[in-house]
Amino acid sequence: MLTFTIALACLLAGYFLYGMVVEKAFRPDSGRRMPCDVKEDDVDYMPLSAWRVYLIQFLNIAGTGPIFGAIMGILYGPAAYLWIVLGCIFAGAVHDYMCGMICVRQGGASLPEIVGANLGQPMHYVVGVTSLILLVLVGAVFVITPASLLDNMTPDRGFLWGHVFWIIVIFLYYILATLLPIDKLIGRVYPLFGAALLVMALGIGYCIFAKGGYLPELTDDPFVSHHPKGLPIFPMLCVTIACGAISGFHGTQCPLMSRCMTNEKYGRPIFYGAMITEGVVALIWAAAAVKFADSLPGEAGQTAYEKLAALGNPALVVKEISTSWLGVIGAILAVLGVVAAPITSGDTAFRSARLILADFIGISQKSFERRLMLCLPMFVIAAALMFMEFDVLWRYFAWTNQTMATVMLWTATVWLRNNRGALMACMTLVPAMFMTVVCVSYIIVAPEGLRMSLEAALVSGVSVALVLGALYVLVESRKKHDIK
Repeated sequence: MLTFTIALACLLAGYFLYGMVVEKAFRPDSGRRMPCDVKEDDVDYMPLSAWRVYLIQFLNIAGTGPIFGAIMGILYGPAAYLWIVLGCIFAGAVHDYMCGMICVRQGGASLPEIVGANLGQPMHYVVGVTSLILLVLVGAVFVITPASLLDNMTPDRGFLWGHVFWIIVIFLYYILATLLPIDKLIGRVYPLFGAALLVMALGIGYCIFAKGGYLPELTDDPFVSHHPKGLPIFPMLCVTIACGAISGFHGTQCPLMSRCMTNEKYGRPIFYGAMITEGVVALIWAAAAVKFADSLPGEAGQTAYEKLAALGNPALVVKEISTSWLGVIGAILAVLGVVAAPITSGDTAFRSARLILADFIGISQKSFERRLMLCLPMFVIAAALMFMEFDVLWRYFAWTNQTMATVMLWTATVWLRNNRGALMACMTLVPAMFMTVVCVSYIIVAPEGLRMSLEAALVSGVSVALVLGALYVLVESRKKHDIK
């Protein structure tokens, strides 16, 4: 309990302390005209209140990530606490803040545009194409996942309330959420779902303190993996828990809210704060999963980690914890958590894909016909993908997600170096190099990767990070020499 309490306090302190440092490094200008004023189109660029933007941003980046990822990640042991806290404060929240605020400074530009402006046109094309593929894939998968959950929760009446029925309903909702102005559907529904997700997390957080049972402590061999398959903590944990620590998917979502912010001074609560909130949610669910599993009957000598692994599907874990600890209210909130969360990730994935494609080819989105023209091919591709096997593709998505976060951190490093100096650039340079090690070593050691030894993976990861760091120093020193 002590480790969990300290970790929770560190996350909250991180927002006020390190968040202020990051904010001062960027230097927000409260008098600057915002994209929602300069480019207002009553579709994507429109002013929304700060609290509404915060809740939408929170739900955009959260989805099921900080819940399901944390439940799977705690299987590695108490090291999950460290990754959530340190990753969130020094990497994830910095990533989201820099991404969102650079988007604001570049007039609400999407992720590929800001990457291209700082890392060059080749990276602009690479990130643009990769983002579109991933977002359409995420949108397609997040039709199937909630449809399956709803199918299991509703009575079997043939087509009505069946799996195909829910796929059609959810897909139609996605089409509306992608095409309609942001204040018509997302702006009204998301704050409610976001509030429900927070209330559920707070309720579970209270039960962690109120219920008895085992909670991992850092004194319990923190760097010994408890994963049932014996997978190493590093780099597997850093990919398993993404949204609760750092996630490249957030880079595709931050531009949505950068187009609705009314003042740069709201950047810290909206971008840095939403990520810290997500870290709190992840920390709560990681602790709750182990504590609940410990209370379950099992074989003699069976650990809480083994009991948790035996439960299998994280959605089932969420449902069991919510209904057991919070009763009827918990059951309702569980439905909102395990069904609404993936849906709200899916619809903004399609919307982000539309905006990225529009920026990529330079088409205005004020006209409904033009929005529809861009979206139709995406919807057709997504509909086709729903009938394909996603298991292998989804495993690679986790790695690609963190790779995109790494690219954004390198982008922010270059932006800070050019605008605030080399010292401030270290704020993103260090996590960029760390995440480079994570991504390179993961694809080398992972079962779905090259399946090489952990030693070879770590050597390769560190080598690539050092090479990129050296290239960064070389390029920036040449820039400085050219200026002189």
